[in-house]
Amino acid sequence: MRGVTALVVPVLRTLPWRVLGASAVAGLLLAGLPRLLGLNAWWALLLLRGAVLAFALGLAFVLDDPARHTTAPVPTRRWIRHALRAVLVAPAAGVWWAGAVWLVPGPVRPPVADVALEAGAVFAVALAAAAAAVHRSDEPAPGTLVAAVLLASAALAPLLLPDDWALFVSVTDERWGAAHDRWAMVLAGAAVVWGVCGAEPLRRRWVRARSGAAA
Repeated sequence: MRGVTALVVPVLRTLPWRVLGASAVAGLLLAGLPRLLGLNAWWALLLLRGAVLAFALGLAFVLDDPARHTTAPVPTRRWIRHALRAVLVAPAAGVWWAGAVWLVPGPVRPPVADVALEAGAVFAVALAAAAAAVHRSDEPAPGTLVAAVLLASAALAPLLLPDDWALFVSVTDERWGAAHDRWAMVLAGAAVVWGVCGAEPLRRRWVRARSGAAA
């Protein structure tokens, strides 16, 4: 526990706050357009989803660590370091989400609980994709690639998903409830992927074990 506490300040310094700030501002601008332009409920939902995607693109950089190859041999496990980064970003994400929802005028605001589930799933997918990139490569900062893949996936998903797996439906669509059952599955799947990718590669475990034995 003391080792984790000692990591808080260094991790805070290495988090991509500028990227997160830029994505947060872009998302809030999108979420606020219905209030500024007097748009209807369909546009409000579409733009709020766009705001969520914008913030998720920033989250794709959360696991970027220029000092990754220096910190790999430390005793603190990778999943703990990843979780610490997510925990430190979580309050900012919560404040951002509250602001984004508030910016959408009440009369055209979609059901908050349902769109919060969508947002949580998209954020989890972004973090899981970043964890997978870290797990499968030695690139210390894969955020740019992860963000590009996330953006491409968001553009292609409405075109490639079958009708019974439609996720991006409107509030008045009869598939709204079923779609959010699917969103819950996406969230759970992303959490599993993130957990699996939090494990250290076998080779790195072997190197660490040898270093400990030598010491």
